[in-house]
Amino acid sequence: MSQDEVLRALGPLLRWAEVVQLNAVYNFTTLPTLLVAKALDRPVIWSTRGALQRWKGVRKPGPKSAWEAACRLVAPRRLVLHCTSEEERAESAGRFPRAEAVVIPNGVPLPEAPPARAPADHLRLLYLGRLHPIKGIDNLILACAALAGRALPFSLVIAGEGEPAYTEALRALVREHGLGAQISLVGAVKGEAKARLFAGADLVVAPSHSENFGIVIAEALAHALPVIAGKGTPWRGLEEQGAGLWVSNDPAS
Repeated sequence: MSQDEVLRALGPLLRWAEVVQLNAVYNFTTLPTLLVAKALDRPVIWSTRGALQRWKGVRKPGPKSAWEAACRLVAPRRLVLHCTSEEERAESAGRFPRAEAVVIPNGVPLPEAPPARAPADHLRLLYLGRLHPIKGIDNLILACAALAGRALPFSLVIAGEGEPAYTEALRALVREHGLGAQISLVGAVKGEAKARLFAGADLVVAPSHSENFGIVIAEALAHALPVIAGKGTPWRGLEEQGAGLWVSNDPAS
């Protein structure tokens, strides 16, 4: 559907609906959806997916703040923010203080049985997710450079895709530190290939500067893999439950 067709459909659809679920923040449909819901007095459940959280490298903070101010003006009186962690709830509620904010974590499917994991003669690390500066992948590569300096045998698979310029910057960082033999960028991986990646790893690393949830961490745990997560993720429970480490977002940590 075109944008015009979507906007024309909003009125009839929201008149029909008893509850509206909104899944976008900085999207052209967000403001009109909130406005029509307010006019029709429809309750809205808004799954913001971490968009209301901030980190030091956030793009366009000024326009985003202005957009949020406009959303606050047109928000319906019955508005619930659906968050996936306490950290996301606290930050999102601060931006929409009149809305109720609730935490409903994401779920992941569990394998029928723990995967068979063949032993290896080196430490097999796995990063799985979007390739973006917020994910802290550069810090992970620099940490691997430190491992190589200690003569610790390891490999790292970086699975995921992102903007070509950033992906090439990561490849250049790997080359700069002479890690081409240990680190491979394999692109997007899904389905059975993703399960094979988990089965062929000893440890998942999630060094994000900011996450509302971090679905790959839950997936790793479901596949019986320990995780090292950055403190930008809401996973302090890794250490509390003996399932991994929750460390500062820097290469040395």
